[in-house]
Amino acid sequence: MLRRTLIAAAFLLSTPVLAAEKPADTRPVRVILVGDSTMTDKSGYGKGFCAQFKPEVVCVNAARGGRSSKSYRVEGLWDKILAQLNDGTASKTYVLIQFGHNDGSSKPERHTNIETEFGPNMRGYVLDVKKAGAVPVLVTPLTQRHFRNGKLQSDLLPWAQVTRLIARTTNTTLIDLYAEGQAKVQAMGAVESLSLAGQPVPQNVLEAAPTGTTVPAKFTDASQGQGSAQAFDYTHLGPKGSDYFGQMVVDLWVKADPKVKALVK
Repeated sequence: MLRRTLIAAAFLLSTPVLAAEKPADTRPVRVILVGDSTMTDKSGYGKGFCAQFKPEVVCVNAARGGRSSKSYRVEGLWDKILAQLNDGTASKTYVLIQFGHNDGSSKPERHTNIETEFGPNMRGYVLDVKKAGAVPVLVTPLTQRHFRNGKLQSDLLPWAQVTRLIARTTNTTLIDLYAEGQAKVQAMGAVESLSLAGQPVPQNVLEAAPTGTTVPAKFTDASQGQGSAQAFDYTHLGPKGSDYFGQMVVDLWVKADPKVKALVK
């Protein structure tokens, strides 16, 4: 009798106790864009980027034109992002951060010293996102499309290099949009690259492009962007450019972090 009791007790102890299944997290994954005008819906790749994701992914474009790594925070825009990260509405949040275009501006409210301010600012964004339990992703600046004698100019290379350094030293995923954009736009050449900008293209720009050297645009009433459309320049994007670079950013992100592929259409 005692032997049977001991065997039964041993059986009960060896039988795994099934814990109650944890309810599936039905909250959506969220992707937030933080940056300047080259990331916005109006004049950047924001629309083209957000269009790549499945319907259940919430894509929030919080980029703002004219902002730098300093002014975005000074104006309180970053505080609003941090509040979103703690609102509990998403199962996971990625924050893509891209600055550089305006950090070299002569306007004091935008300008940052690339070594003593821009680098620390970018590092601060990364650390803030991680502290909030979200996932930071650093993006190097979108290339401008100025050509000289057939060669694409690398005006924003210093800011791209610092962004790469911060990504490496903080173990943060990097989307090297600058490197890829430079290679692809160089391959296009000056003429084809005009299609990425706001339309229509001014006549003097069309005439100069075949020479391989771009020139400042001279606008007439007919060539100026109308309403909410982005007027032509060598920095910002029209609809074709938004789709092109939006797809590029997603492709580069998936390459850098294969898990993201599950979020893409």
